Amino acid sequence: MDIPDFPDFQHEDTARAQGFVRIAGVDEVGRGPLAGPVTAAAVWLDPRHIPKGMNDSKKLTAKKRETLYIELLEVADVSVAHASVEEIDQLNILWASHLAMRRALAGLRVAPDYALIDGNLALRDSPMPNLALIKGDARSLSISAASIVAKVVRDRLMADLSLQYPGYGWERNAGYPTADHRQGLQRLGITPHHRRSFKTIHNML
Repeated sequence: MDIPDFPDFQHEDTARAQGFVRIAGVDEVGRGPLAGPVTAAAVWLDPRHIPKGMNDSKKLTAKKRETLYIELLEVADVSVAHASVEEIDQLNILWASHLAMRRALAGLRVAPDYALIDGNLALRDSPMPNLALIKGDARSLSISAASIVAKVVRDRLMADLSLQYPGYGWERNAGYPTADHRQGLQRLGITPHHRRSFKTIHNML
């Protein structure tokens, strides 16, 4: 599988050639953390107004992501949704992430008729046809937009939670199992925002 240097509109154009009119990109962030919700974004891009410098959110600096996030809110149809820690523990992280993605799609101002999903698994119980793209955030501009939005929103959310629960480093690690997060767990214990179904947390209970 060839990964382009930058995401493009090839998969959106292919879907349009098949008769679909409004194609949304969908991505989630937050499968790996020990704490916090999983966050998904759905984005419909106007081909005439695509912000410059779009890429997989992991390849961008935090400052560039913030800039692109603000631009996307101005020129695109953007929706963000979450699946809670309780839903993650009940469903498992994979199906909770699909729930968040379906919620994000449902929140768009205009309903899409096709979705491009980041990952190797088509969206479960999707109300519309969808295509899973491995490394989609590096291949599709719509998915890359969704990855940027989801990353910015979740990072902000975890930074806010870190003010309520200091000592875990969430403002830096976004809930991922870094050394400072693990040290915080040993020192302070588990919060209501920790995922009890995850092995690290489960073993502490």
